[in-house]
Amino acid sequence: MSNVRGEFSSRFGFIMAAAGSAVGLGNIWGFPTQTASNGGAAFVLVYLVLAFCLAYPALMAELVIGRHGQANAVSSLRKLTNTAWQSKLAFVVGFGGIICAGLILSFYAIVAGWMFSATLEPIAEVASMTQTQSWLADSSMSRNIVFTAAFIALTVLIISKGVENGIEKWSKRLMPALIGILFSLIAYVLTQEGAVEGLKVYLVPDFSSVLNPQLLVDALGQAFFSLSLGTSVMIIYGSYISKKENLVSLGAMVTLIDVFIAFVAGLLIIPAMYVAQAQGVEIFAADGSLLNEDTLVFQVLPALFDSMGSIGLLVSFAFFALMSIAALTSSISMLEAPVSYAVERFALGRVQATWIIGTLVTAVSFTILVNIETLFGFTVSLTTKFGQPLLGMLCCVFVGWIWHRAKLLKEIESGCPEVGSSFFWKVWPWYIRFVCPIAIAAVFLNSL
Repeated sequence: MSNVRGEFSSRFGFIMAAAGSAVGLGNIWGFPTQTASNGGAAFVLVYLVLAFCLAYPALMAELVIGRHGQANAVSSLRKLTNTAWQSKLAFVVGFGGIICAGLILSFYAIVAGWMFSATLEPIAEVASMTQTQSWLADSSMSRNIVFTAAFIALTVLIISKGVENGIEKWSKRLMPALIGILFSLIAYVLTQEGAVEGLKVYLVPDFSSVLNPQLLVDALGQAFFSLSLGTSVMIIYGSYISKKENLVSLGAMVTLIDVFIAFVAGLLIIPAMYVAQAQGVEIFAADGSLLNEDTLVFQVLPALFDSMGSIGLLVSFAFFALMSIAALTSSISMLEAPVSYAVERFALGRVQATWIIGTLVTAVSFTILVNIETLFGFTVSLTTKFGQPLLGMLCCVFVGWIWHRAKLLKEIESGCPEVGSSFFWKVWPWYIRFVCPIAIAAVFLNSL
C-alpha cells in the first residue's frame, strides 16, 4: 500500500474508526426515534435480524472491495470490472455513494449543530449568561448557521490530518468517551419513576406488527444508515486495512459494536421518554403517534432535565456532549469518502481537497437550512431510505456476480488463510449473490 494513502496502524484503530462511523446520531438519535415511532420492541427485533442477515453481509462486501482496490470507491469498484458497461456501473455506484455521503453529512451537520448548541446551553445558564442562553436555546437561523459551520469546520480539521493522525487518533479517543457517558446516563435514568414502563415497551415485542411493511422499510434503512453502507465510506475504510487483517472477524466486530450501541442507546432514550411522560411531558398524540419525531431529543429530554433541578444541568451537558461526540465520529468518515476521491482523482493535496469539499458541504447545509421544512425530511429520506439500500444492494451485485469467486476468496484469505473451509465461506458467497440483493430490492420496492 502506498504510504501516501495512509493506513490504520492497528486493529483496534480500525475497529474504533469503523465503529465510530457506524455509531453516530443514527444510533443515539435515529434508532430510538424509529423504535418509538414503530411500536417499540417489535422494531428492535426486526432491526437486529436485518442488521445481521442483510447489513453485515453487505458490510463485508464493501470492506472486501476496498481492501482489494486499495483506492477510492470508484477506482476500487472499477478494478473488479471486465467490460465497458461494468466500468460505467462501477462509476455510478462509487460516485453515487460519494454523493450520498456528502448529502448525509449536509443534513447531519445541521443536527450536530443543534447538539453543539444544546451542549453549551447549560454552561451559559451556570455562567448566568442569560442572553447567550436564550440564543442557544432558540432555533434561530443565525444560531443554526453558526453551529452547522462550526461542526463542519471541526470535521474538516480532523480529516485534513489524514488516516492515522486524524481519523484513527480521534476515533480512539472519542469512542471510549462516548460509551462511558452513555452508560453513566443510563444508570441515572433507570432509577427514575416511569423508567420501568419504558423498558417494557422497549424489550417486550408485539409480534403482530413484526411484518408491518413500513416497519420493515424503516428497520432496513436504519440498519444501513447506522453502518454507513451505500455511501462508499466502508469501501474507503476497507482500503486502509492491512492485508494481514482478518476481514471476517473485523466486519463482525464492527457490526456487533454498532448494534450494541444502538440497543444501549435505546435503553437510555426510551425509558427517558416515559420518565418525562410521568412528569407531565407530552410524548404521544391522541392517536398514539410520536410527537416531534425529528426533534424528539430536543423536545422531550430538556423537559426531563429541567425537572431534575440543578443536577439536570450536569445531566443535560453530559447527554448532549455524548450526542456531539457520536455525531463527530460519524461525520469524519462521511467527509473522508469524497475527500479520498478528490485526492486520488484530481491529484489534490489532502488539506486542499478537504477544505474545498467542506465548503461545498457547508453550502448544501445552508441551502437545506433556508428551506428546512421542505428539504430536510426530503434529504433524509432520499439518502437513508432509498440511496443507501439501493447502492448497498449494487455493491452486493458487484461482489456476487461481477467479481470472480476465486479472486474474491484469494483476497479474503490474505488475512484469514483458513477461511476457505469455514462456515462463512460456505454461506456468504451465495448469500451475497442471491439473498441480499433480492431481500434488499424487495424492501426497497415496497418503500416506493
